[in-house]
Amino acid sequence: MSRADLDKKPAEVAAMFDGVARRYDLTNTVLSMGMDRGWRAATADALDVDAGLQVLDLAAGTATSSRAFAERGADVVACDFSVGMLRVGARRLAAEPAEAGSVRLVAGDALALPFPDATFDRVTISFGLRNVADVSTALAELARVTRPGGRLVVCEFSRPTWRPWRTVYLEYLMRALPALARAVSSSPDSYVYLAESIRAWPDQAELARRIAAAGWSAVAWRDLTGGIVALHRAVRPA
Repeated sequence: MSRADLDKKPAEVAAMFDGVARRYDLTNTVLSMGMDRGWRAATADALDVDAGLQVLDLAAGTATSSRAFAERGADVVACDFSVGMLRVGARRLAAEPAEAGSVRLVAGDALALPFPDATFDRVTISFGLRNVADVSTALAELARVTRPGGRLVVCEFSRPTWRPWRTVYLEYLMRALPALARAVSSSPDSYVYLAESIRAWPDQAELARRIAAAGWSAVAWRDLTGGIVALHRAVRPA
């Protein structure tokens, strides 16, 4: 199966994720050495999810994070343009529904979200903003569908701040990660794209600037795992 390139043509990116859907969550856990669970929990905490809130989980993939938000009582829309990922998520949710809240799966494009203005109290995207063809448009679309005063949380790979740690991480990213992917993924070449897209992604301050430029206010971030991942938070102005 072919992988996407850094020009991020939507059809190629969607097809790539369709191809990795079956073993996507297992592969993520192996490649992150189990840290993905902590990153998801930190995202839910930053989003301040509560009972009755309407939440958009964009680039939701197999809806693993969406389920975590629903368990806190929210009504969640899990949106992704990979139908293959959503199908895997639908099977899992059918087998084991969320005990609180709800999860609704919707196929949709981050660059033209299929929702009316001011629909959601919270919007979030985890490890997906890096894969869209136009980051500014996606951030503006997220602002459009968020109610005034609503919150955005972006969880994304970032830039380790301590130089020795950054060197170790980049060595892992470009050498060890593709080798591990060959052992556990249904499409190891897709994880070469993963490594390349992380290296090309802007650092924490630049992403904060882009979020503010898209119409969000009170933009801030905190690093997780020494900056391997960053949580950016922002508010939709009233």
